[in-house]
Amino acid sequence: MLKAYTLRIQQPHIRTDSGGMLMFRLARLGVLVAPGLLALVPLVAEAQLSDWPLTPAEERALKPRDEFRECPSCPRIVVVPAGTFAMGSPDSEEGRDSDEGPQQKVTVPQPFAVGKFEITFDEWDACAAGGGCNGYRPSDLGWGRGRQPVFIVSWDDAKAYVAWLSATTGRTYRLLSEAEWEYVARGGSTTPFSFGASISTREANYDGTVPYANAKPGELRQRTLPVGSFKANAFGLHDVHGNVWEWVEDCWHRRHSDMPDDVRKTAAPWVSGDCTTRVFRGGSWADGAAGLRSANRGRYEPYIRNTNSGFRVARTLSR
Repeated sequence: MLKAYTLRIQQPHIRTDSGGMLMFRLARLGVLVAPGLLALVPLVAEAQLSDWPLTPAEERALKPRDEFRECPSCPRIVVVPAGTFAMGSPDSEEGRDSDEGPQQKVTVPQPFAVGKFEITFDEWDACAAGGGCNGYRPSDLGWGRGRQPVFIVSWDDAKAYVAWLSATTGRTYRLLSEAEWEYVARGGSTTPFSFGASISTREANYDGTVPYANAKPGELRQRTLPVGSFKANAFGLHDVHGNVWEWVEDCWHRRHSDMPDDVRKTAAPWVSGDCTTRVFRGGSWADGAAGLRSANRGRYEPYIRNTNSGFRVARTLSR
C-alpha cells in the first residue's frame, strides 16, 4: 500500500504550480514521491529543503512565474518570459519627458530571472557581514532594517552587491539593463503604469499629494515601506513603481533614437555614451505619481548615495 506524504517546507527554494521543481529537490535529498501524492494527507513524513544554487537541469525546467532562492540570505527571484515591447512613452502620455522617446521596439529573446522585490537591508547586511559590499552599512534613518528596501546605496554599491552574490552562489547575478527593467516593470502593459492609466497610494508608495492626471490625492508617507507591501504586477514583481528608485546597468543617453541594434534585439545594456552618469528607474517614496511611470527615467553619478535610491537584481539563466 502506498504511503501518502505531506511535505512541510520551511524555507522553500522553488515554488511551482506543477510541483516539477519540487521533484528535483526531493530527488537530491533521496526522497522519492510521486507528483500526485504531494497534496495528500495525513502526514507521514516531512522533508525540509535548504537553499542552494540551481543545477543546470533545474534551470532548464524553469517556467515564467517560477521562483527560487540560491542561499538562505539571497534574494527571492522570479522567472519572467521572453517577449517584445515598445520601450519609451508615446507623445500623448501625460508627464512625458523628451528622453523617453521616440518609442523603440525591443525584444527580450530569452526568459531570465529578476528579484521579486527590491534588495532589502537584510540582504544587504548579509553581504556586508559576509565580506562583500566593501563592508558598507548604510543608515536606515530610523525607519528599520529587515524587509525595508536598502537605500543610500550608489550604483557602485549595487555593483559590489551583485559581485558578492555571484561569488557566493557561483551563478551570474547582475543589474538589469534599462530595457529589461522597463520590460519587467510594464509586465505586458502599454499604459503609463503596469496597473493601468493611473495609480494610487493603495498600489504604490509615493508622494500622494502629487497625483497623476485626474486621480485623487493620496497619502504622503515620507519614508520607505517594507518590500511587498503592495500587489505584484503581471510578471509577479513588487514595487516596480515607487518605494525606491532602482539602479540599472546602463549609461545615460538623452534619447532612444540612437539605440544600438543589440539593445533592440536582445535588451542588452547600453553602455556607450555618457557613462559619467548611470540610469535609475521606477520613482520613489519622495516623488509624485508621474515619476513612477514605466517609461520615466532618471540619472545620477555612479558614486552618489541618495535616501530614495536602491536596486533589484537580475539572474541570467542557462538554456
